[in-house]
Amino acid sequence: MNGPARNRVADNDSRLDTHAQRLGRMRFRAWRRGFREADMVLGPFADTQLESLSDSELDAFETLLNEDDAILYAWIVGREPPPAAHAGPVMDRLQAFMRDHVAKAVSEGIG
Repeated sequence: MNGPARNRVADNDSRLDTHAQRLGRMRFRAWRRGFREADMVLGPFADTQLESLSDSELDAFETLLNEDDAILYAWIVGREPPPAAHAGPVMDRLQAFMRDHVAKAVSEGIG
């Protein structure tokens, strides 16, 4: 394959690599927060949910990863309401995941 067709394939490959690398970075950051409680929610969430998030939802998740661990965890568990900038579909999914994740762990005798 030569010319424009080859360039389109190369462009698609580089976008896929970039997307895969982005997801990998987010998974790494989600699992290695330095705050174990946050790790135990964000890591499994990233492992199971990132692939299904839209680009704008990935942006929102990445923005959440920039927040302080204790504050972010307080939003996720509902101890504090998230600010408007962080309220929305991704926070809703995180909170639902937290509820389901904890319920499953408790039912298995882990919590």
